[in-house]
Amino acid sequence: MKKNRRIFNKIFFIPVIFVFILSTTTLFPGNDINEKDTALIIIDVQYFYFPGGALSLNNPEQTAENIKKILTKFRSEKKTVIHIRHNSKKGGEIYKLLTPLKNEKVISKNFANSFKDTDLLSHLKKNGISRLVVTGMQTHMCVEAAVRAAADYGFKCIVISDGCTTRDLKFNGKITEAGDVHNSTLSTLSGTYAEITDTANYLKNKLDTSIQQ
Repeated sequence: MKKNRRIFNKIFFIPVIFVFILSTTTLFPGNDINEKDTALIIIDVQYFYFPGGALSLNNPEQTAENIKKILTKFRSEKKTVIHIRHNSKKGGEIYKLLTPLKNEKVISKNFANSFKDTDLLSHLKKNGISRLVVTGMQTHMCVEAAVRAAADYGFKCIVISDGCTTRDLKFNGKITEAGDVHNSTLSTLSGTYAEITDTANYLKNKLDTSIQQ
């Protein structure tokens, strides 16, 4: 009887251990937010996108607050942070909530694609980065351009859905509201170019599966 009990315990113990390992490991390979090969990219969070600026976006203040939460975590874990800014004389300063530290890389660009004519790619390679957490403004322009380019260069990308925002667009006399522009952009990036999650789920090291549709 004791021998049979020991055999049963062994048979039961092995799957329990296996389930425990799965439960403590992300189901999405390469998305462990504690890994040092991950960099935070903050794109164009500049004053011209805020109220009073030349091109005010939809709720940029809350977007910046969400980015700040991600930024705080990266800083506390001493991981790579890169600030991207678009060259502009008026309103071109990085928003005060996200002011770069002296040891954080700041890259200035002239195009929607943050990699074009900048040292972003070489900086990432130099620092052994293979995974990017992308935030910023505008979702359908510079954020999307950076994510597509990064994926083509072989980087794994995670886009923070509420760490990006955009604005209403007009085409052929019809207005597409900012929320629809934002969501359609994320839906086209999801899966092929990036994994999409929100601030709360990222901080818990989870993907927001409700967005992955």
